[in-house]
Amino acid sequence: METVFIISIIFMTFGVVLVAIRFVKGPSIVDRLTALDLMSFNLIGIIALYAAISKDTLLIDAAVILSLIAFLGTLAFAYYLINQSES
Repeated sequence: METVFIISIIFMTFGVVLVAIRFVKGPSIVDRLTALDLMSFNLIGIIALYAAISKDTLLIDAAVILSLIAFLGTLAFAYYLINQSES
């Protein structure tokens, strides 16, 4: 089972690289925001898989905190974009 986790981490890391390219090349700010959000969720998945491999429960807490920060950051930026379009 550990081999499956390691292969999953490799594929998710490849996904982070592809999303990072979209973040840099993104033609609009919304594309970049979506890429940043997806990158954070991929990193949360990598942390969770590594926590399952190492049996370290502290990493799960770090993943939960990172997910809350990513969610609140996305909400704040969406609120900013809405206010920006109204004025």
